[in-house]
Amino acid sequence: MTQLTVTPDSAGITDVPGFEAAGVACDIRQKNDLKRLDLALVYSLRPCTAAGTFTKNAVKAAPVLLCQKNLEEGGPFHGFIANSGNANACTGPEGLKDAQTMAQRAAASLNQKPHAFFVCSTGRIGQPLPMDRVIKGLERSVTEKGRTPAHGKKAADAILTSDTKAKTVTVSFTYDGKKHTVAGFAKGAGMIQPNMATMLAFLATDFSVPRSFLQKTLTEAVNGTFNCITVDGDMSTNDTVLMLANGHSGVSVGDKSPRELRVLFAEAVWKACDILADKIVSDGEKITKVIEVKVQGAASAEDAEKCARAIGNSLLVKSSWYGEDPNWGRLADAAGYSGAKLVEAKLDIRYNDTPAMTAGKPHPELKPKWKEIVKQRRFTITIDLHLGKAGYRLLATDLTEGYVNYNKSE
Repeated sequence: MTQLTVTPDSAGITDVPGFEAAGVACDIRQKNDLKRLDLALVYSLRPCTAAGTFTKNAVKAAPVLLCQKNLEEGGPFHGFIANSGNANACTGPEGLKDAQTMAQRAAASLNQKPHAFFVCSTGRIGQPLPMDRVIKGLERSVTEKGRTPAHGKKAADAILTSDTKAKTVTVSFTYDGKKHTVAGFAKGAGMIQPNMATMLAFLATDFSVPRSFLQKTLTEAVNGTFNCITVDGDMSTNDTVLMLANGHSGVSVGDKSPRELRVLFAEAVWKACDILADKIVSDGEKITKVIEVKVQGAASAEDAEKCARAIGNSLLVKSSWYGEDPNWGRLADAAGYSGAKLVEAKLDIRYNDTPAMTAGKPHPELKPKWKEIVKQRRFTITIDLHLGKAGYRLLATDLTEGYVNYNKSE
C-alpha cells in the first residue's frame, strides 16, 4: 500500500499546484498595527469543486451564511477570503452585505463571479467590519498573491487570533507514478467545541473531485477530527472548514475510482484534518496539557461520545489535570452523570496503561505511577465500560488560571 508523506509544519495551501495565496495587514482591529497580518486570500487559477462544514450554532455569522449559500449554488469556485480581528457576527443585514462586498471585490479584481469566492471571518463579535480597510487590504492581497512557501505562510498567519502559532500541514502520496497533494491551514485556540470551534480550516487538493464525493470525504474527516477536540466547551458563531479541488493533476477521484485511490485520498484528507485539529487543541488558550480521552466498550457510539465529552468538558476534571492530581474519582463521577449506560461493577479506568480502577474497584497502591503520568504534557485516559463494542476518542485540555485571566474581559 502506498504510504502518505506528511509535513506537519509546511507552507500549507501553496504546496498544492495551481493555488496562490497572500496575507496582508489592514489593521482590522483598528489599533494602528500595520505589522499584524489580518487578511488572507487563497486563489485557484483553475475552477474548483468545493465542500464545507459549518457551525451548528443557531447564531451564525454573516460569512457562514454566505458560504452556505454559495456552496448550495454549486460553483465553480476559485478561492477563499478570510479576515481575523472581527467576526462579522451579530451584525445584521449590513454584516451580510459586507461579506458579499468582500466576495464581489475579490471576484472583480480577479475577473471571476462573486459566488466563486468563500468569505470567512474570526474575531470579536458584534462590531461592524471597517470596510474601507478591508477593501484596501483585498486590493493589496490580489497584487501580492503568489505561490511560494512564503505566500502560503503569510496566509496562515493572517487568520490567527489568540493563537500563538500558525497551523499548516501538507500530505502527499504517489499513485500510478504521479504525485498528489492535500494541504491546508487552520486557526483556533479558544471556544473549541464541536461543531466545531472558533476555528477556521482551509484545505485544497490537486485532484479533480466530484462535489458529492468531496463533501462526503470532508464530512467524514471533520467528524473524526475537528469535531473530536475540546478546549473550553464553547461553540463559535463562525466555525468553518472548506476544501477546494482544482483538478490540476489531471486525475479524478470519485465513487467509481479504484478502491486504492479512494482510500488514499480519504486517508490524506483525514490525516490533514487530524494534524490541524491536534495543532488547534495543543495551542489552546493558556493550556499546559493535552489529554486523549478514550472510551471503549460502550453500548452505543452515542454513549461513548457522551462519556468522553462529560470527562473532557468537566471543570473539576480539567482543573485536576492542571493541578497534576490523578483524581480518578472525578473521572468516574463524570462518566456516571454523562447519560451513557454504565454499570459501576464493570467500569475500568486507566492512566496510559496503568489501572486506576478495575471492575469498579480502585488501585490506591498505584497512585505514585498515576502522579508521574499526569505530570506529562500529554497522556491518555481510557474508560472501558464493558457493555458493548462502541468507542470514541476525544482530545481535551486542562483549565488554567491563565485561561480565566485571558478571557475575563475583551
